[in-house]
Amino acid sequence: MSMIKNSQLCGQAVISYLQQKGFPEVALHFVKDEKTRFNLALESGNIQIAVASAKEIDDKDHWYRLGIEALRQGNVGIVEYAYQRTKNFERLAFLYLITGYMDKVGFMCKIAGQNNNLMGQFHNALYLGDAMKRVEILENAGQLPLAYITATTHGLTEIADRLAAELGENIPSLPEGKARSLLIPPAPLTASGDWPLLRVMRGIFEGGLDATGKAELEEDDEAAGADWGDEDLDMVDASEAMANGGDGFDAEEGEANEEDGEEGGWDLEDLELPPEAETPKNAGNARSAVFVAPPPGMPVSLIWTQKSSLAGEHAAAGNFDTAMRLLSRQLGIKNFAPLKPLFVDLHMGSHSYLRALATAPIIPIAVEKGWSESASPNVRGPPALVFTFPQMEDRLKAAYKATTDGKFPEALRQFLSILHTIPLIVVDSRREVDEVKELIEIVREYVLGLRMELKRKELRDDVNRQQELAAYFTNCKLQRVHMRLVLGSAMGLCYKQKNFATAEHFASMLLENNPNEAQARRARQVQQQCSGKKDSSELNYDYRNPFVVCGATYVPIYRGQKDVSCPYCGSRFVPSIEGQLCTICELAVVGADASGLLCSPTQSR
Repeated sequence: MSMIKNSQLCGQAVISYLQQKGFPEVALHFVKDEKTRFNLALESGNIQIAVASAKEIDDKDHWYRLGIEALRQGNVGIVEYAYQRTKNFERLAFLYLITGYMDKVGFMCKIAGQNNNLMGQFHNALYLGDAMKRVEILENAGQLPLAYITATTHGLTEIADRLAAELGENIPSLPEGKARSLLIPPAPLTASGDWPLLRVMRGIFEGGLDATGKAELEEDDEAAGADWGDEDLDMVDASEAMANGGDGFDAEEGEANEEDGEEGGWDLEDLELPPEAETPKNAGNARSAVFVAPPPGMPVSLIWTQKSSLAGEHAAAGNFDTAMRLLSRQLGIKNFAPLKPLFVDLHMGSHSYLRALATAPIIPIAVEKGWSESASPNVRGPPALVFTFPQMEDRLKAAYKATTDGKFPEALRQFLSILHTIPLIVVDSRREVDEVKELIEIVREYVLGLRMELKRKELRDDVNRQQELAAYFTNCKLQRVHMRLVLGSAMGLCYKQKNFATAEHFASMLLENNPNEAQARRARQVQQQCSGKKDSSELNYDYRNPFVVCGATYVPIYRGQKDVSCPYCGSRFVPSIEGQLCTICELAVVGADASGLLCSPTQSR
């Protein structure tokens, strides 16, 4: 305030610094240029100083900007004044309409008539819902057909008959059998003035260095120079005073105090003050006290992301970017197209929305896991996710049933749905983490086998390749009921193509898997027919040498051969597939570095 008063620093550097740091109301007092003051006043929301500067500048553009800011603040009076100064009658009439001052709208209609502004006059007549006035304006403008239609539509029979006589044979025809739609605006419920403002205490800069502010500064300066004993205290040492035979006090002053019946001092303790709880804490500094609105609390979604390294909870919070980065770092996922609808479901499922009033914004409400009425309002739980591990188990049962029924495309879709959802679920214990990893292995084997089976059905002419794919399917780790079906299919296919040794091997495997009576009888018949016989054609299949199947080329990778794997689902591939998208999970890049699946808060970060 001393700097402002003395005008020692008023350069553009100081003004720019204050403006950039978010204190335009302080920078406002450093400048004297009216245009700069106007800009700073608008930025700080000080409408009074903006009005004063606009009067000094008296420019149409500045009045227009002032009107916009005043309208934002709900200061209808200043908006009206700004429109009047710029003679923006169209905006002014509409302002009167929406604020409910219909008498002023009528006055604007008269002004438009005096200025020969027929269109403006007609608009104001529409605002007023005055059909007779509109007919009069149309008639004066020479639009007799439109005037006749308006009069007829609004039931002005006498005027319509007079206009019909003037039109003669040129009377426009009106459609019959249609309901009339009258152009009458709804009446406002009440005439509204300026918006109510929150009453706050004026701060040290709020006064704008007006007469009061300057007087306060001058009082402070005078008080600083007055004789309050701050400079020369003339203190007397107590021992020296006693040595001189006195008590260190002025006798006359003491006698005066005794005559007044007082003990001396300031007697502050005798004031009858109200209880301390009712006394404002900053009563002595009320002049400089400023109302400070409470800071907004941290959004619950931000708390979720700060406390968690789980991709599902980040997606539920709506922070899709960090969720994708977590999945990319943990599982090497690069293709997020299949996960997009899951992200949206997580976010929508963990939020609810409360509509308070028709004119009020919708209030988002975070849905927390395990919330109860007894929970502390200051403790935030994790988001409630729409995808859970028990749901994956239900989906697995549905996929098993589709596989048993031979609905391979439907079964493949179900298994892929599980594989795409697992990275976004959250479990609570280490045991469930192990179960999730086991579920990934189960689904991976089925996806690989079903893809090979669908590929086999597409091959019509390559019989050897069909047998190889059927043989590779038997190498997948399946449920016993499905393994029996796969072995029976591979056994029959090889037997038909006279690969008797391979067919006999599949028959033996089928008998080891506890087949039903029909399957066992068929397998024993194949064994009898193939006993001692050899294959008629050579297949790229050696059941004596352990192998895994490449998830992209569907060829065996025997033990000892090099391979690469998917960092998420663990599928194996030949080295040439490294860097490509995994064809099993359709999410991760084969051979990418990843830290591993993280699906539980109990796992170490």
